[in-house]
Amino acid sequence: MWRWQSLRDYVWPDIRATRDLYQDKIIISGLEWNVPGHEHCSTGIVAEDNAAISAFEYQFDASDEDYSRTESEELDKQNGYTDFVQNATSVGSTFKGADEAHADSVAAVAWMQAQKDAGLIDDGYIVFAHIERRGGYDPTNGKYGYNVTHFRDYNNSGSEVAFGFEGAPGHQTSGDRGFGRSADGGGTFGGSGWYCAEVGGLWDALLGEGRNWWNFASSDYHAHWTVGGSDFWPGEYQKNYAYIDTDKHERELAVVEGLRSGNSFHVMGDLIDELEFTAHGQGRTKAMMGQTMEVNAGKMVTIKIKAHDPVTPNYCPLDMNNPSLERAGIIQPLNMPVLDHIDLIAGVWTEKIDPEDDEYSNATNPSTEVVATFDRNGGVDKNGYLTYVYKFKAEAGENLYFRLRGTNVPAGVEWETDEFGNPLADSLANDNLYAQMDAEELEEKLFDGVEIATNSKLDEVAEAYADLWFYSNPIFIKVVD
Repeated sequence: MWRWQSLRDYVWPDIRATRDLYQDKIIISGLEWNVPGHEHCSTGIVAEDNAAISAFEYQFDASDEDYSRTESEELDKQNGYTDFVQNATSVGSTFKGADEAHADSVAAVAWMQAQKDAGLIDDGYIVFAHIERRGGYDPTNGKYGYNVTHFRDYNNSGSEVAFGFEGAPGHQTSGDRGFGRSADGGGTFGGSGWYCAEVGGLWDALLGEGRNWWNFASSDYHAHWTVGGSDFWPGEYQKNYAYIDTDKHERELAVVEGLRSGNSFHVMGDLIDELEFTAHGQGRTKAMMGQTMEVNAGKMVTIKIKAHDPVTPNYCPLDMNNPSLERAGIIQPLNMPVLDHIDLIAGVWTEKIDPEDDEYSNATNPSTEVVATFDRNGGVDKNGYLTYVYKFKAEAGENLYFRLRGTNVPAGVEWETDEFGNPLADSLANDNLYAQMDAEELEEKLFDGVEIATNSKLDEVAEAYADLWFYSNPIFIKVVD
């Protein structure tokens, strides 16, 4: 059975039945899309039937080799598109040309945007996954990941459906927390890929155009670490918090709109569980994450940050102190992390770059820097809330964006952070500390009631919970004369 058939004949009926059974849950029809010429992608469609998601998979999934369907057979939601000849760009060792394969993926984004514009689907999203894993895009050498031009292409082709990527990958109990060292950048950094972890890197290049392009985390769940897999349960370790308006939208639509809005943040290991990040201008002018606020040149802008550090344990199964922090003289249980500091990161943004411009392939934003660091001692109250304020004067001709990152690890911790507080490659901690731990000794440190089929992953569980991070999406400040 082809995948488009299972989506139509089995997955959709299961979704309908599960919605009836668990009426307090929100369940959206989606798939892990095998992107032509590239990597995977998290894709979902909100619709009243199964035709759209089935047609999407048939036309655009690189692993679907079925040629049998015709234009008249359940492809009514193509909205003027012709029935693509199967674009199986990654079958065996054969590929279309790299440019042709990528063009197919851009067409897929445009197709979903067209369905939304025409009202043939209620909504949809395309969030690109483990974006660095297959290496920087270099088809000549067998690397079919993504580069910055691809994300620009997707956002240009369907800005309301293609609005972000997975900055923090799943598989966090793999040896190097998400993917191997052949990934672009050499692996993960504090559990995040290089495109998002590098200040002034690829994500900042996109934000430097004022693009609504958001950063998310995932579980990528396949098999739990307790049975030898590389994964935590969805929501066990990484969480996305999105502010949604269920008064304005039906629940499924509210979730997608909440993701699209950019009013969200993601976090590891329950380092924080609340975040209010806002900008305030003259009068009552205010912006939240994902929004743009206009201010007059010469006026003061106030950035307000309020985060909550939970007072309850997270889901770490190990009853032991944090090995990385212990080496730095800090005693902190793995299951009770303490937010050490929050970095406020800012960069300049201008207009979107024309695809014909040489800068379209530029994956850096040199203007981006950490403009302030707020430590715990400066603002925590008895209930675990940390509150900070940053003020600046808006300068003519300088539009800015601000985003946050925070962690339980101070700057200059061996194998974890550099002297400026940036995360180091997770391979360093793995090689020098966690891979050296004895599995049987770690098993003795399990909390009562934690059952495992194998102790082979306990060092990787400890490593994942040792350095925890959160990232916010940005606020844009537009300065007008």
